[in-house]
Amino acid sequence: MRASAFLFLGVLALTAAEGTARMRLQTPPSQDWRAFDGAWSAVGHRQTLPTEGARGAATIQLSGSVVLANSAGLSRAFRAEAIGYDDGSRLAGGRAVWTDTRGDRVFSQLRGETLATGRRIAGTITGGTGRYDGITGDWALTWQFVVETEEGEVQGRAADFKGRFRSLETRR
Repeated sequence: MRASAFLFLGVLALTAAEGTARMRLQTPPSQDWRAFDGAWSAVGHRQTLPTEGARGAATIQLSGSVVLANSAGLSRAFRAEAIGYDDGSRLAGGRAVWTDTRGDRVFSQLRGETLATGRRIAGTITGGTGRYDGITGDWALTWQFVVETEEGEVQGRAADFKGRFRSLETRR
């Protein structure tokens, strides 16, 4: 009888352990992502180089303001700077940095379409300084309007700027 009792307890323990493991696997991932949204207004300059195709390649430098309506732990406003490259075949990429009033920064890699009205840009938050040290995340926007002069001066605004982030503190 003792052997059967030990066998029963062993099976019961294995079943309980399996059930606990299954429960852990079904538990949703940590909810440490924080959402933000707002607007990005920018001015800058586009410099174009002719290519063999219909469109030229271009470098773009922009600066302006990122203003967040729902900041979820980020500063409400940043001075934003971006540098991008468009290869003339609709492949665009670049880098951005947002600096808050205390001088702390958030860095992003950019990818998307050519800078123009209705075009989409996405960013991957790759890190930061100061209170944003260890931040990661992503964001996207669609340019609501972009105006360009013949001299290459550019102005634009994106009102559907949305993203999410998590910082080192929220992952601990």
